[in-house]
Amino acid sequence: MKNFMMLFHSEPNPDFNPTPEQIQNEIKAWQEWMGGIEAQGKLKNPGEALGFEGKTMHTDGSITDGPYAEVKEIVGGFMIVSADSIEEAIQLSKGCPALSSGGKVEVRDIMVFDEM
Repeated sequence: MKNFMMLFHSEPNPDFNPTPEQIQNEIKAWQEWMGGIEAQGKLKNPGEALGFEGKTMHTDGSITDGPYAEVKEIVGGFMIVSADSIEEAIQLSKGCPALSSGGKVEVRDIMVFDEM
């Protein structure tokens, strides 16, 4: 088994002001989707949602506001799953609530370095 990180991408929508009921429905959808992966024994780390505040350090030493100030897409969070292959990890991403609102899930393998 290998570990894979799922990164949840979306575009910010400043005009979207969800009702408390919509927020609860969104939370429930995430809990159910992640619970299904956990029930299979494949959820390694439930991850975290990422905030909107951030700064980026550049190679020249300059610092800019925002993790991706010039990009319209944001990374909203991540989690780590265990799977036999990247194809299986992609299958686990199906049903992610981010997909139902126009977002996407990026799946990346996590490199393992041998201890020295």
